[in-house]
Amino acid sequence: MPKAKRPIADDDMRPEYDFSNAVRGKYYERFRSSSNVVVLDPDVSKVFPNAVAVNQALRVLASVARVSVPKRVSKAARGPKKRAKLTRRG
Repeated sequence: MPKAKRPIADDDMRPEYDFSNAVRGKYYERFRSSSNVVVLDPDVSKVFPNAVAVNQALRVLASVARVSVPKRVSKAARGPKKRAKLTRRG
């Protein structure tokens, strides 16, 4: 069974706009990889007036986090688990 044709919407496009050779999503990946929009809550945006202030604060926070959080040690490096001995009281 053939697909039903979609109805054509009112064509408000000007004749000088020619998209016949357009490529859908041509710059999508480039935009996605370089765009990182973060929306701040109003109370936070009062503290940080611009992007420079936000980035500076986040860099400081990241450096503190790197220093204060110990690195994870793999299970193999920890050695075998020691089990506690259970004793009966009786």
